Amino acid sequence: MSSSSSSAAAMDVGGIFENSKELDRLRKEQEVVLSEINQIHKKLQSTPEMVEKPGDNSLSRLRILYIQAKDLAENEMNTSNMLVGQLDTLLQPGLPAVPAAQRKKIEVSEQKKKRVKADSEIPRPSPAASIRIQLDHAASLKGERVAARVRADDAEKDEWLVVKVIHFDRETKEFEVLDEDEDEGNVQRKYKLPMSRIIPFPKRGEPSSAPDFPLGSHVLAVYPTTTALYKATVVNPHRKRKTDDYLLEFDDDEGDDGCLSQRAVPFDEVVPLPEGYR
Repeated sequence: MSSSSSSAAAMDVGGIFENSKELDRLRKEQEVVLSEINQIHKKLQSTPEMVEKPGDNSLSRLRILYIQAKDLAENEMNTSNMLVGQLDTLLQPGLPAVPAAQRKKIEVSEQKKKRVKADSEIPRPSPAASIRIQLDHAASLKGERVAARVRADDAEKDEWLVVKVIHFDRETKEFEVLDEDEDEGNVQRKYKLPMSRIIPFPKRGEPSSAPDFPLGSHVLAVYPTTTALYKATVVNPHRKRKTDDYLLEFDDDEGDDGCLSQRAVPFDEVVPLPEGYR
């Protein structure tokens, strides 16, 4: 083997080692998430009436955990694909590489083994209880900072701001919120907005409840040093901790070189991009 071939092989082995560590990290995270999901499943099966109690957030927490489990499974599949590809390049001539179709079948089979119980097995609350849960969660946001779309539905472009929840009216299902930034007349504006135009931020003190946005995800995020939110793309491949900042590229945020600037944004100032964002 030539020195150049040996060097390439060493680089491939190094890449395999790094991806193996990443795969191990992902599987450990999955174990933690699945363990909490199963605990909630047991609680719901033994006491299904708990979801009708004011203040219970079991279903909203379960939804967050399912999203985390889905993201982790997708990341595990991508990392496994990279590992198999790296191993294929190191196989000696004459040894058959694992066909892509077979790799996919193996990966899907592994995921099925780890898959949590289907949603249909979870006791579901009545429609009235579901509405009460949503209203309780909305009322609990009083005093919290949230993302709010303050322009009318027929506006040409959306405008999203960081606002503070003053009150939630259960009858009208509307939030009263305050834009704490003063306008040109030194006045703080108030808005009354429906639930569909409010997105809660992840809580800084509860990083485990924050969604994990993988590389390439489109998100809505607070632009640094402002209280306005804009569409952005996640560009950092892996955050080591849930509390790490996201590295984002905001649309139309070009530097002097004509390239999009990359900006660090705290995890609790990033939310999913709303459907139909303009």
